[in-house]
Amino acid sequence: MVFKSNLLCKIIGFVHLINNQLYKSKYLTIFKRLGSHSVLALIALIVIGGATRVMEAGLACPDWPLCYGSFLPFNHMNLRVFLEWFHRLDAFLVGILILFKFALSIIWKDEIPNWLPKTYSLLLFLVIVQGSFGALTVINLLDSYIVTGHLLIAFLLLITTISINQNLENDYKEESLIWWRFLLFFPLFLTLIQSFIGVRLSSTWSAHICLSFNKQCLILNTHKLFAFPIAFSILLIIATAIYKRSLLNANWKYLSALIFLLFSQIALGVLSLKTNLNEPIFIILHQLNASLFIAILTTLIFRNPFAKKGLNHSLNSQMVGINS
Repeated sequence: MVFKSNLLCKIIGFVHLINNQLYKSKYLTIFKRLGSHSVLALIALIVIGGATRVMEAGLACPDWPLCYGSFLPFNHMNLRVFLEWFHRLDAFLVGILILFKFALSIIWKDEIPNWLPKTYSLLLFLVIVQGSFGALTVINLLDSYIVTGHLLIAFLLLITTISINQNLENDYKEESLIWWRFLLFFPLFLTLIQSFIGVRLSSTWSAHICLSFNKQCLILNTHKLFAFPIAFSILLIIATAIYKRSLLNANWKYLSALIFLLFSQIALGVLSLKTNLNEPIFIILHQLNASLFIAILTTLIFRNPFAKKGLNHSLNSQMVGINS
């Protein structure tokens, strides 16, 4: 009788756990889907912002937050106005999406991990700062440092969003891989610096002055030189993954993408210089590549290839208890 009673208690506990885990996983699935949409929207926002900068459309809308005093300026619409208007629209939608996720995390705080509402509050703060920098960009007539800060905050939003997504995927971890994360953080940090230099390069017209008059070439030369440590760090990561076969097997798709993006980024940089920066498509693709590069590196940093899914891990633990 005692045995049957213990078995019945374990079965009841197991059924309760299944219902509880399925209940919670429903909420987490919603956050995961919203997170994936946020990543795509942020990458689009960064690329459209780069296109706006390349096409010299940053002041195409002379006021803020409206454009020529209206939400949709039909009477003034051209390519430059459309780029600036669409950039603001995408930024507005990203802000609404993040605000929506923050509100849901407050409403469902008892059903989700404790860290999620706090992290979304940080994300919301970054959105507010990003919007402020967007306004200052127009008010201060495309000041170089404000434009640079505007892009870097966008990258911080992207990195934070991806880290949240990966942490939602990896509730239970078997191995921390601190050394692997540190190895990946190095090229991520270098790429952020490289992007900072790239924005300074375009927003101060240093590249055009250097190519046309052979003056103010320090920023351009620094930008080109930074490609070497980034390339070396990526090759070191690939070599380490090959040596540690388990890392290669678990991450080969991401590592293959990194190699492709590295060489295509170098090729696009060379093509941009060869055409004297007169082909906007090369510069825009250069910005897209940088965004994808940062996104993949961030994913690899926060992704644990040896993690067990939270539901399966809990169910397996309970099954062991019942069998015993």
